[in-house]
Amino acid sequence: MPKAKSVAKSSAVEKAISGAMAALADACAASDKAVASRAKDAKKMSAEGKRLSKKRATLAKRKKATAKKLKKSPDAATKKLLASTVKEIAAIGKLAAKSKAEKAANAAELAGLKTSLKQASTYLKVIEKADKVLNKPKKKKRRKKKAKKAA
Repeated sequence: MPKAKSVAKSSAVEKAISGAMAALADACAASDKAVASRAKDAKKMSAEGKRLSKKRATLAKRKKATAKKLKKSPDAATKKLLASTVKEIAAIGKLAAKSKAEKAANAAELAGLKTSLKQASTYLKVIEKADKVLNKPKKKKRRKKKAKKAA
């Protein structure tokens, strides 16, 4: 004789629903923290990028001035300064490339997290509104007053 399928009990269904609501609330809170953290990192990376860009521009000016000086009077000290400036520019370029890659990866992750946060918070709001509507107490109907008979 085949086994009959068990019918879900109301307590089990209520437990599953409350568990799902709790999980959704946890996901919303976790994604909110993650978005805040990633946004903070993005701000730091942006500042780092600006700093590197500024340093690179300063070095480029120094290189140009040193090259001009070297043309006027070629000596060992000026040559050394030019070489060190070129090395610094190369190092800054490598750091900038690395920073740019990290910034791009962070931006992609941040975009995904923001989408997930928006989705989770919207679901949570809608479910809470539905709960509010479903849990309204039933209105009691008033009895109609009997009309007085005119005598």
